[in-house]
Amino acid sequence: MEWQPDEQGLQQVLQLLKDSQSPDTATQRAVQEKLEQLNQFPDFNNYLIFVLTSLKSEDEPTRSLSGLILKNNVKAHYQNFPPAVADFIKRECLNNIGDPSPLIRATIGILITTIASKGELQTWPELLPQLCNLLNSEDYNTCEGSFGALQKICEDSSELLDSDALNRPLNIMIPKFLQFFKHCSPKIRSHAIACVNQFIIGRAQALMDNIDTFIESLFALAGDEDCEVRKNVCRALVMLLEVRIDRLIPHMHSIIQYMLQRTQDADENVALEACEFWLTLAEQPICKEALSGHLVQLIPILVNGMKYSEIDIILLKGDVEEEDDNVPDSEQDIKPRFHKSRTVTLQHEGGEGEEGEDIDEDEDDDDDTLSDWNLRKCSAAALDVLANVFRDDLLPHLLPLLKGLLFHPDWVTKESGILVLGAIAEGCMQGMVQYLPELIPHLIQCLCDKKALVRSIACWTLSRYAHWVVSQPPDAHLKPLMTELLKRILDGNKRVQEAACSAFATLEEEACTELVPYLSFILDTLVFAFGKYQHKNLLILYDAIGTLADSVGHHLNQPEYIQKLMPPLIQKWNELKDEDKDLFPLLECLSSVATALQSGFLPYCEPVYQRCVTLVQKTLAQAMMYSQQPDQYEAPDKDFMIVALDLLSGLAEGLGGHVDQLVARSNIMTLLFQCMQDTMPEVRQSSFALLGDLTKACFPHVKPCIAEFMPILGTNLNPEFISVCNNATWAIGEICMQMGVEMQPYVALVLPHLVEIINRPNTPKTLLENTAITIGRLGYVCPQEVAPMLQQFIRPWCTSLRNIRDNEEKDSAFRGICVMIGVNPGGVVQDFIFFCDAVASWVNPKDDLRDMFYKILHGFKDQVGEENWQQFSEQFPPILKERLSACYDLCCVHVKDLDGSCCLSSHGGLTARHFQWKSLGC
Repeated sequence: MEWQPDEQGLQQVLQLLKDSQSPDTATQRAVQEKLEQLNQFPDFNNYLIFVLTSLKSEDEPTRSLSGLILKNNVKAHYQNFPPAVADFIKRECLNNIGDPSPLIRATIGILITTIASKGELQTWPELLPQLCNLLNSEDYNTCEGSFGALQKICEDSSELLDSDALNRPLNIMIPKFLQFFKHCSPKIRSHAIACVNQFIIGRAQALMDNIDTFIESLFALAGDEDCEVRKNVCRALVMLLEVRIDRLIPHMHSIIQYMLQRTQDADENVALEACEFWLTLAEQPICKEALSGHLVQLIPILVNGMKYSEIDIILLKGDVEEEDDNVPDSEQDIKPRFHKSRTVTLQHEGGEGEEGEDIDEDEDDDDDTLSDWNLRKCSAAALDVLANVFRDDLLPHLLPLLKGLLFHPDWVTKESGILVLGAIAEGCMQGMVQYLPELIPHLIQCLCDKKALVRSIACWTLSRYAHWVVSQPPDAHLKPLMTELLKRILDGNKRVQEAACSAFATLEEEACTELVPYLSFILDTLVFAFGKYQHKNLLILYDAIGTLADSVGHHLNQPEYIQKLMPPLIQKWNELKDEDKDLFPLLECLSSVATALQSGFLPYCEPVYQRCVTLVQKTLAQAMMYSQQPDQYEAPDKDFMIVALDLLSGLAEGLGGHVDQLVARSNIMTLLFQCMQDTMPEVRQSSFALLGDLTKACFPHVKPCIAEFMPILGTNLNPEFISVCNNATWAIGEICMQMGVEMQPYVALVLPHLVEIINRPNTPKTLLENTAITIGRLGYVCPQEVAPMLQQFIRPWCTSLRNIRDNEEKDSAFRGICVMIGVNPGGVVQDFIFFCDAVASWVNPKDDLRDMFYKILHGFKDQVGEENWQQFSEQFPPILKERLSACYDLCCVHVKDLDGSCCLSSHGGLTARHFQWKSLGC
């Protein structure tokens, strides 16, 4: 007997649906309560499907709403539906997929795919065959409704459809979809392509078997009059470029011609899909060859796409010249911020410390407010990547256009020219250098343009050339640029403030200590901005101040600067509550400031330290409560704890020994013990950074915990979590230097892991360097325990540290290696050339370390004898010969090198047969 609704119950449900469309908050609350009550009745969901599919007398929005409430119930409680209710819903969906109303068809499609995603594809075996069968219906509505449902299922369950779990239905579905590419209805054609498109990236076998038919069918639709069809054709070609370029190469000329047309399509959504083609092609090895002959057409199209559209200008109020910096920000305008945990890195020759390679930096965006991906952004990104492929070969096609754009009287055109100039900065820098002395002053002038959008894009483009600006004499461009950027930081337009602040942070990173003479002026501006900025830009201002502190370091530690900077920062610090996420950027900023100010931060350190400890304690307590009673407590936001740990690291690094009293009066070591075992990698990462900094600053407080800490550190030497592993490795190295010979009990716990990591292929450079330093330090304090393994790590050890700057860490590591060679000289024999190369990387070692190197090098030469030494030193690259001769009086035979390269041979050693080394006593 088929289920029938009770009239009274039906009226109750209809009233609920009407009430739920009311904007009144109290009514909405009552609706929610009523929904929860009704969900206790098993057949409530029958009423909902009945209203959706059968109550044709009701208006469409009410019927659709009934279906959407049912969809939410399926999502939340489907496993509790009685079988009779579930079967009734599924039957009704399939019987009504051809409803005359497009809205109702779409709602039923959403409901079907929601049920399917609850694991029902396996237990609803008739669904896919029936939907595929309904595609053959003469009735347009039934065909379109079925295709709509299939498209949603393909989107949500593409992997499952290509698996044995369902007996590979794609073998039937893909050929079926391809037949509909020729259907007379554009909506059906569009559905058919969209369905097949879901399986391109996953390389579904059924599609790969029909790939040529698919591509031919796409080509047949190239000139389709429907924009949705053209969009899906473009999307398919872009994805095929990634996964089956081999099939496109024979047709590449025609495809490029087609995409050039479509990138100019009157429909912006089609143009955007087509524009993605250039971004994807730029990543393919054939890009240069395929595109060279088409640049003359492509570049003007991309440049043209970089103009703001009329709708953009309206949304951004581009033509309305009003100051808006007194208008408070709406909260939804403020993107959530995510803190990036601290990664310990080393200083390199010719540059600052490098970031851990596992972390991707976000690219600066030129117009963040339009956060949606659009044709302007896609065109700019495409030009950027193509500039990196073609380099200066792009300029002949671009420069004639650029001149006309940059000096154009129409502000929209001029603005696009400035964006073009910024987009090519990275790829075409060499070719642009000759024009920069003229262009940079023009861009600085554009910072004063009366249009805010011109001022803001000028900020971004100038930041892209900051490296060149800093390389010139300061008075030429740096000083005028800094002066104007600081004025823009105080602009009346919030968008310009944001762009100027971000650009200034980039300039700070490039200029570093070049900014020291202007610190007073800079701080006056940044502090004034504190009182002027609304919420969103205040968060960017913290970044600019933190970057300034990182860039000028201890030069900030002057009473006059501290007096300017600290009061507003501390005022903000006092205003914010512990649960306010604005603490993230402020804590990051204070961490940089504390590290830079060193003892200058002492007057402010106690309340800052205490609050960080409290934040860690609160988060741990909340995590504990959540793990015990997850239904009663919310999971904590652990970012609060991570940022607090990083600021404590900044305090320990900046204050050094002065942090001793603060640590003594707190339970930080107990908290650190818990944080080091947290399930979240970022928490452990920051914990190990703090452990290393506390080890350096106040080891007496750390030492009693070492027996408990070392096994945890050993467990975290897992390179799958690169940044965690990196910081744990660094902390072990710092502990070695404090523990000395007392490290002996822990060598076996950590050394095998370290040796495994340093020999692991594709390990990021930062981790290799920290691992090498720690192995060296471990060998320095426990040579008898580490030296026997010397042969297993000496070669990667030497190559990892050859590019590191002379510093204390490198010094202690090399002393360790020298001591280990003294204990086990045979361990270095096979790879002695690598040791020579690493020694030669020192610019100015301390005298006693130089003596150690001297003894080992000459000891080796004396032991092998003149003839063997001559044979051996023939392998040395010329630069290595010169360095060893100049620094260590080591005469290397000067035979004519076969090539002038400076790389080491892969077998740079003599065998132990040639050489039995006596202990050198160094």
